[in-house]
Amino acid sequence: MSTAVARRVELLNKRFENASPLEILKGSVAEFPGKIALVSSFGTESAVLLHLLAEVDPATPVVFLDTGKLFGETKRYRDQLTKLLGLTAVNSVAPDPAAVAARDPRGVLWTQNPDACCILRKVEPLERALAPYEAWFTGRKAFQATSRNALPLFEAEGGRVKINPILRWTKADLEDYFTEHDLPRHPLEADGYLSIGCMPCTSRVEVGEDARAGRWRGSDKIECGIHLPAGQRPALAET
Repeated sequence: MSTAVARRVELLNKRFENASPLEILKGSVAEFPGKIALVSSFGTESAVLLHLLAEVDPATPVVFLDTGKLFGETKRYRDQLTKLLGLTAVNSVAPDPAAVAARDPRGVLWTQNPDACCILRKVEPLERALAPYEAWFTGRKAFQATSRNALPLFEAEGGRVKINPILRWTKADLEDYFTEHDLPRHPLEADGYLSIGCMPCTSRVEVGEDARAGRWRGSDKIECGIHLPAGQRPALAET
């Protein structure tokens, strides 16, 4: 971790300690002019952060990881929100075709090694997409999982600043925002999909289950890897 980045993160956490999500977004865009992006899955809660960003600057780049395994509904929702919110720089990023041909030629790596599949289809494409930027926004919230309830607003990772503007919002806060701004819902949410990733690794959530219980069901995997520091990411296994 760069000492300069770590110090900058420390100062930003102090500066925005009591700031609202909108204030964090505005301040961050100003702090990193032309060098900041938002990474969005266009999932069930994504419209909130995207709407907030559109209020600040709809020309801010938005990175969308098109893994090749997504629900068609997610891509249509991406298109719907992009048009509705007036976002002008939504960039869909795909895995490297040569890497896919070499490491997942039959498209079934997710059945054999889901960690390796996530690295191929999410982690590596995101790293390439973020290369021009000094900072990026995520949509993580503390209530989503025990692994996220102690996150700071600003983090230092990989030489960049990682920002969680809506970290402190509750599920009720998000629902209120959807209602107040009449935002459309992800079309799969009403069918029980509360946390949506790639189609093969996402299932419906039963009443009383954690919202992320439908991700990688039946395994101990809880993150795709893009929110794990490089040293904590699973090693690639031979396939």
